[in-house]
Amino acid sequence: MAQIRPAVVIGQVSDRTTRRPLAGADVTNGNDGRSTTTDSAGRFTLGELTPGKSRLIVRALGFPVLTFNVELPIGDTLIQSIQLDSTAEGRARAQALPEVGITAPRSLGPRYADFERRLKTGRGQYLTAEQIEKGRYYSLQEAVRDMRGVEISCGGGGGCYIKMARAPMQCTPEYIVDERVDNIFGPNTPIRDIQGIEVYNGPSDVPGEFAGRNAGCGVIVIWTKSGPQQQRRPR
Repeated sequence: MAQIRPAVVIGQVSDRTTRRPLAGADVTNGNDGRSTTTDSAGRFTLGELTPGKSRLIVRALGFPVLTFNVELPIGDTLIQSIQLDSTAEGRARAQALPEVGITAPRSLGPRYADFERRLKTGRGQYLTAEQIEKGRYYSLQEAVRDMRGVEISCGGGGGCYIKMARAPMQCTPEYIVDERVDNIFGPNTPIRDIQGIEVYNGPSDVPGEFAGRNAGCGVIVIWTKSGPQQQRRPR
């Protein structure tokens, strides 16, 4: 069965009155909560979205929240120009969010800042400790089995291992554990020790900080609850 290719939304958020771009505005996909923030030119990219009817939610300091419906194309990019209006007329036109509006989850702490930053971009696929616990997964392989573009290969007396569907044969992903390359411990990290997982299928979605590594085979980033072992200083 063919997989449905995800959609992407790109665009710019600006002030309707001044026509100036708005930096730092939050753009959220109401269906799954994926969100991103506009850059200094008001531009944004929101990727890995499920095609079909969705709702975009736009927030910026000093402006009323704007919500509107969009049709996300299969495997294509939707270009969206968004104008926020802080005038009385604009406030009257703005749609009110329902009571079940999306709220930002509590931060995991400074050590996980990069994980949380990438989680907001919608680039790649992610699992948090809460989702892992709720899924009752017994291993890393089980946790990522149903992710898009991920295959689990077993047999040959070597157990099961993770492989990206688009990767060449015998090409296994690079593992980053607590910000360090670790292709030995990574595939065997105990599921109970994992705080977060990031999965990138190939070069097109691997973040810049992981470029240059074995991106063609995919990258799996693992954040553990305890972090890297601290070396003791000699007395």
